[in-house]
Formats: sequence, structure tokens, C-alpha cells
Amino acid sequence: MKNISVIFVTSILILFLSNISTAQSKPINIALFNPVQIFPESTSISGIRINLIYGKNVSMEGFDWGLVNSVGNGGVKGIQWGFINLNDGNFLGWQSGAVNINNNNVKGFQWGWFNKGNHVSGLQLGLINMAQSLYGIQIGLINFIETGGQFPVFPIVNWSF
Repeated sequence: MKNISVIFVTSILILFLSNISTAQSKPINIALFNPVQIFPESTSISGIRINLIYGKNVSMEGFDWGLVNSVGNGGVKGIQWGFINLNDGNFLGWQSGAVNINNNNVKGFQWGWFNKGNHVSGLQLGLINMAQSLYGIQIGLINFIETGGQFPVFPIVNWSF
């Protein structure tokens, strides 16, 4: 009887996951490390992503949690909470981690030891904050704005509007 229950539950899970894989965006992804994750790197996730060591997907919308969260050029919309957050696309939302590196636009809030974004609109709160351009406020030990700020480097608080 126990074996029949295990076979039944396994069959239901396989059917559920195969139906999910036909959709364009997946509702959940769990990764040990890339490529050992439920859905491959080329998949978009809309929902929850849990990265036990390192996970990577082309885009992420929703809640992203893990040790190292990596998103491709599809970008992130939502909350990203991890030790290291790496994004190649646009970021819109709340980002919290020791290291937050965004290679494109950031709209929202970054909170960590080191925050970086190309074009940042919002608030950066951390020890070291870097932005190529900023429309907002940086609060930290040292703050860098490459172009357009009142001060290119300034301690404690820097801003540009």
C-alpha cells in the first residue's frame, strides 16, 4: 500500500511539472546551483525562486531568495533577497543583500554592503554605493555618482535630482 501511495504522488508531481513546463513563464524554481535547478537558465520565473547555493534564470518577477541570485537580461521585478544579487537586466523593486550588482537600470531600493547600478532612480543604502547616474539619494560610508551628481564622491549622503 505504501508503494502505491509513493507511485501515485510521484505520478501527480510529474504530471504537474510537465504541465507547468509548457507555459511561457514558470511559477516556481528551486536551484541547488545552476544547472542543477528545476527549470533551466533560459526560463522566466513569475512567482517564487529559491536558490540554495546559486540560481540563474533569464528573468524573474516576484520573490527571489537565496545565497546567490542571478538574473539575465530579462530583468527583475519584485523583491530580491540574497547574500549576492547579480542582474544584467533592469531592476524594479526592493533588493537586499551583502552585494547588489545591477548592470542596467535600477528603480526602487537597494540595501546592502555594496550596491551598484548604472542608472539608479530611488534609494541606495549601504556601506559603498555606486551609480553611473542617479535620480535619488545614496546613504552610506562612501557614495559614488559617475555623471550628473552634485558630488562625484561624497561620504554619508549623496544625491542627484
